[in-house]
Amino acid sequence: MLRITNTESGMVQGLPGADVRTTVFRGIPFADDTSGENRWRPPQPPKPWEGIRKCYEFAPITMQKVPGKDPNAFYSKEWHCEPEIPMSEDGSLCLNIWTPMMTGKEKMPVMVWIFGGGLQEGYCHEMEFDGESFNRRGVILVTIAYRVNVFGFLCHPDLTAENPDAPANFGLLDQKAGIEWVKRNIANFGGDPENITIFGQSAGGGSTLYHCTSPQTKGLFQKAIAESAGGVKCLKPNLLLPSAITLKEAEEKGLKFVRDVLGCNSIAEARKLPAQFIEDKYIETFQGLNGCTATIDNKFILDQSYNRVLDDQINDIVMMFGNTTNEFMAKPTGDVEEWVKGLFDDPKDAEAYLAACKEAVGDDPEALKKEASICGFDINAKMSATVMASHGRKYYYYVFGPTIPGDDAGAFHSSDLWFEFETLMKCWRPFDGHHYDIARKMCNYWANFAKTGDPNGLDADGTPMPEWRPFTLEDPCTMYFKDEVYSDNAPFSGKTKFLVEKNLELYKY
Repeated sequence: MLRITNTESGMVQGLPGADVRTTVFRGIPFADDTSGENRWRPPQPPKPWEGIRKCYEFAPITMQKVPGKDPNAFYSKEWHCEPEIPMSEDGSLCLNIWTPMMTGKEKMPVMVWIFGGGLQEGYCHEMEFDGESFNRRGVILVTIAYRVNVFGFLCHPDLTAENPDAPANFGLLDQKAGIEWVKRNIANFGGDPENITIFGQSAGGGSTLYHCTSPQTKGLFQKAIAESAGGVKCLKPNLLLPSAITLKEAEEKGLKFVRDVLGCNSIAEARKLPAQFIEDKYIETFQGLNGCTATIDNKFILDQSYNRVLDDQINDIVMMFGNTTNEFMAKPTGDVEEWVKGLFDDPKDAEAYLAACKEAVGDDPEALKKEASICGFDINAKMSATVMASHGRKYYYYVFGPTIPGDDAGAFHSSDLWFEFETLMKCWRPFDGHHYDIARKMCNYWANFAKTGDPNGLDADGTPMPEWRPFTLEDPCTMYFKDEVYSDNAPFSGKTKFLVEKNLELYKY
């Protein structure tokens, strides 16, 4: 196995993975430090080094709330288990590569992972992200870091004035720089720079959509997988889907934060403050997703990604899209009919939605309450599927919803990560054999898609896996990863059909 190779900045050395047929290169810089004068600037080229850089450890994570600080938080138990994890602005824009290369001339397909976390937190070496299963399938995995929260998405009039061509979205520009680095360097790791798939989940999936619809990333990759990314936004009812804000809104928010919270009269002053002080003040000031976020800067982001999807302003790529069944479910509280009436402005819409639910399950109160519940990401994704199919886009759609043991969270937001990376053995949950079967097939489909743009292929025993056809209006094929893996082209349910058609009507689509 080749453990040493070259990059544009210098030689690097990796270590064997748990599977010695894999080499892991941890913490390769793809950009310079982001402290001092580089704070709130687009990523700068990494400094070259002499000799062989030992890429044995992951780089510090970018500045954020300490992962796992609250041991009772849901995701602390799931995978944010290391509150002592190093964190810094310095040396944090790095990437990690898992490769099975033996000669450096293999030209294997490459998958570039973009982590989630609401653009507020998360990092590229969380325990569930591991490339060895992809390596065993002949695919290289790269995971890239990017700045989050106030460090990645602050806007301010000073920033716009000093760099009008890149005034915002520094975290997304970090991702772009990482993908560009991969395209320039991955051949030295056995990868094919002309066969790159980007993929991400939650905010990573949303980021993937921004890259798919930005003119600045055209030609950087050939395929994309957007997982639990939302897609076309459901307007009525208005379900969870974070949106980019305008540059003016973002500048006003940033100006107020820098002036009133940090006590600075300029960005130059704020660049002199300690990073931890800024992070602490940011966490005190903003809760959830109402802080610094993606911005329509008319440079990298030209419009909401869902508007770009509606207008068919997508780069020439093949896509996969999907969601889990139990993420951010809106459920009736109290009387079902009264709850439904509160979802819609027009009483006729509420009546039509209730009628569709009752047609499916009758008047039984508990069954009706379950049927009336809405998974926002599911409706958003199905709207995207309908729109992209109407444009003739090649597009694969999936739904993930097996029984998840250990608690009553169901197929929660992010539960699919254990499966697609086939890392169930790292999880605390008591997965059994059928979960490992689902994970094996899911990883197979993802790897096949990265290789050819078609997820179909053979399972480990040489038998064909269930056929997964592109989603079209005539053949709305959906791949289901439930307690069995199967595809189905049944039309949308009555309630889903109503919501999809109603919202596309509101968009005047």
